[in-house]
Amino acid sequence: MFDEEKPKLTERFEEALVYATRLHSKQKRKGTDIPYVAHLLTVAALVLEQGGDEDQAIAALLHDAIEDQGGLPTQEEIQKRFGEKVTAIVVGCTDADTFPKPPWRERKERYIAHIRTAPIEVRRVSIADKLHNARSVLLDFRRLGDEVWRRFRGGKEGTLWYYRSLVEAFRENNSGLSTSILEELDRVVSELERLSYESL
Repeated sequence: MFDEEKPKLTERFEEALVYATRLHSKQKRKGTDIPYVAHLLTVAALVLEQGGDEDQAIAALLHDAIEDQGGLPTQEEIQKRFGEKVTAIVVGCTDADTFPKPPWRERKERYIAHIRTAPIEVRRVSIADKLHNARSVLLDFRRLGDEVWRRFRGGKEGTLWYYRSLVEAFRENNSGLSTSILEELDRVVSELERLSYESL
């Protein structure tokens, strides 16, 4: 029997979808013409597939909003519209809220350390984000080869280090995470590593 209790998603999710679409309306995925909202929708879908609740799905739609679309004023707007739980998750998924951002390696090291102790709600949204990003890099690498690394501040070595470090961090604190999404992230990163070093 299907659960006939209250719907999992309400008008709050609809509002977040419209808000996120407007916030990121001029943004594209790195090196592509793909509207950024495609990434946000995928991350929200992955969160829901892992059993995430509405607050987590809303945070998935907004996980890059503070970092990419306005910093503290955007954070305050998210709090006003969607409450403390959503805001805490979005803040937990944000590696920089100032402009210019701190140096790349410093930001990434801090984020990896944070993920090791982050609450499950943050880790669930974060791993969905990282999985979709890693899948996108792998797809583009198959099409473009080493050209793809020009998109990333960390270049080839830094980007591969970052994804492998994330896999390890999620494994260290895997409580509450879906085993399947963790294994999928590991598979995608391993394939990206294999193809990248085969191309040398």
